[in-house]
Amino acid sequence: FTCRPDSLQKNQDLEFERNKERFEFLKWGSQAFKNLRIIPPGSGIIHQVNLEYLARVVMDQDGYYYPDSVVGTDSHTTMIDGLGVLGWGVGGIEAEAVMLGQPISMVLPKVVGYKLIGNPQPLVTSTDIVLTITKHLRQVGVVGKFVEFFGPGVAQLSIADRATIANMCPEYGATAAYFPVDDISIGYLTQTGRDKEKIMCTKRYLEAVGMLRDFKDSSQDPDFTQVVELDLTTVVPCCSGPKRPQDKVAVSDMKKDFETCLATKQGFKGFQIAPDRLNSTVKFNFEGSDFELTHGSVVIAAITSCTNTSNPSVMLGAGLLAKKAVEAGLTVKPYIKTSLSPGSGVVTYYLRESGVMSYLSQLGFDVVGYGCMTCIGNSGPLPESVVEAITQGDLVAVGVLSGNRNFEGRVHPSTRANYLASPPLVIAYAIAGTVRIDFEKEPLGINASGKKIFLKDIWPTRNEIQAVERQFVIPGMFKEVYQKIETVNKSWNALHAPSDKLYTWNPKSTYIKSPPFFDGLTLALQAPKTIEGAYVLLSFGDSVTTDHISPAGNIARNSPAARYLTSRGLTPREFNSYGSRRGNDAVMVRGTFANIRLVNKFIDKQGAQTIHFPSGETLDVFDAAERYKQAGHPLIVLAGKEYGAGSSRDWAAKGPFLLGVKAVLAESYERIHRSNLVGMGVIPLQYLPGEDAGSLGLTGRERYTIIIPEKLKPLMNVQIKLDTGRTFHAIMRFDTDVELTYFHNGGILNYMIRKMAS
Repeated sequence: FTCRPDSLQKNQDLEFERNKERFEFLKWGSQAFKNLRIIPPGSGIIHQVNLEYLARVVMDQDGYYYPDSVVGTDSHTTMIDGLGVLGWGVGGIEAEAVMLGQPISMVLPKVVGYKLIGNPQPLVTSTDIVLTITKHLRQVGVVGKFVEFFGPGVAQLSIADRATIANMCPEYGATAAYFPVDDISIGYLTQTGRDKEKIMCTKRYLEAVGMLRDFKDSSQDPDFTQVVELDLTTVVPCCSGPKRPQDKVAVSDMKKDFETCLATKQGFKGFQIAPDRLNSTVKFNFEGSDFELTHGSVVIAAITSCTNTSNPSVMLGAGLLAKKAVEAGLTVKPYIKTSLSPGSGVVTYYLRESGVMSYLSQLGFDVVGYGCMTCIGNSGPLPESVVEAITQGDLVAVGVLSGNRNFEGRVHPSTRANYLASPPLVIAYAIAGTVRIDFEKEPLGINASGKKIFLKDIWPTRNEIQAVERQFVIPGMFKEVYQKIETVNKSWNALHAPSDKLYTWNPKSTYIKSPPFFDGLTLALQAPKTIEGAYVLLSFGDSVTTDHISPAGNIARNSPAARYLTSRGLTPREFNSYGSRRGNDAVMVRGTFANIRLVNKFIDKQGAQTIHFPSGETLDVFDAAERYKQAGHPLIVLAGKEYGAGSSRDWAAKGPFLLGVKAVLAESYERIHRSNLVGMGVIPLQYLPGEDAGSLGLTGRERYTIIIPEKLKPLMNVQIKLDTGRTFHAIMRFDTDVELTYFHNGGILNYMIRKMAS
């Protein structure tokens, strides 16, 4: 549970033990398909590997130069925008079609100019800047838009800083967050060991076509749809939480804000703890010593995620803070689950060479693996005594992580509050052991000599960090790590994979299963039919994320997915995670809407349940959907604003499709999820402006008939009739003619199969 030096090897061994079938499938694919390159497991996070190694900025092919670009099956693909490569995330469904030769179709986006002025204060990190921008742009409203950064303040940011800001683009809702190439970008290519001749050609090409920017020259500023501005001098150290990445809290306000959240009604900023329980404490024993937990106690502290581990300034800042903390005699309580999971091996290299790795280890922040880990919910178990104490006291325990998402139920089932923070702050809160602390007035801890140590006593200055970075983050490190990245993993090298052109399905596998998406598919098109008398499977409020719809983390032992895996002879130890089971539709459909923090308006408590209206019974969502399906009843989902925020998780569309959901009716959608619904043939309906479930008097207990006309056109209004006799209209969110073509085919994958077959 605590991080010991052999954690890395143990985790990598476990990864291969649990995911061997998935890795064999990938290795088969790398041999069966042309132009498919696999970066082996244990090498890092793909976005960071892309930034440090794969991205070329300018492509050189067949005697032609043209700008590099990328689409990726993860929403944080936008990280590469920080280097001047235009990139954004798409759902796996859309990506599969692209791989088969289908172009991406999109409405020409509006471009919001985000002007940066001023210099950041000495104690501010890039994490503080991006959390400030995330809150600001959520308020501005940039869903479906491109954001381009400009202004003299950009020149004050390193490429790592820009990449951190671009990485969190999905959290503020934009499609892309672009930083045009400048001399700092060219310098980064040199720093990361790219080929010198190619760098020279890249710069000459960009100059020739007018794409090399000088951010201090305002005459180069483009015309934008809209301009918003941030003065970097106004940014203060901050975190975001406890449930959403856009809910920024200044570090100076954290104690007060958390205590307000405890007493506030259940919601994004509320836990609704009874007044007489606000100061509850629970004593417990861990490894022979007695401790106590209360609301706000930190039980997970993770330096994780490509968002921050790609940035040497915050990583070295964390290392220097750890050094000063250890020298001051501070420690981290042993029951707190601490971890360091960098996005590439380069990070470990410069932390070790700069001499700070040993201090991080002394505080429990050992390298436990190279991957998303805690950020995506693979935090692993907490000690049983800790979980029992949290449960006994109904405590709001806390996870603090340097990740990009903190949605409910994502990080760990036992941490109801989760805060995004810079790596140095992750360590600070781990030492403090609680978020109920005012760092300006209260000490981090008291050392063995009885001296009070404050955060300001050990916080490294920007100059200290930059001096170490200049000395130790050098091109040779990147070259050494990346020249062997595809061969260094011995387990991957030894992995045997079938060499057949077609994949051989193993009916006994619980990981890889032939999907049912094409069952009953005919070459001839079937005309879309009116959806008659649909029941509402679930009724939601705002900001239902893809983590709520299709969680990636822990498979609860009492869930439909757990019952299925048990029936296949597996023990709870072998369940693994939903994310690892994405190749098996039988698990994933049972995991749809299985988030333990799901808030369904039909149920008076959080949980993955709903009401089966014909019987009036409260059932697990999967079991209710199965009953509806057996009776031949179609289903819809009602939702509020920002439906489908978060990951580009295609199972958040595939899962509802397999449950029998024919349409979703929401106030607004996040871009990728709407596209994924279209790709699966599920109709995304949107209330007319100024209308919602409340204004229309919808309870969700009605039955809905959605009239589908013979002739469809993009963004047309359709009529919806209720069994109560009421009628209203909604917008059918097929935004282009191409999307209508996909709908007529029952989804993009069906369209591609028919296209290839003909």
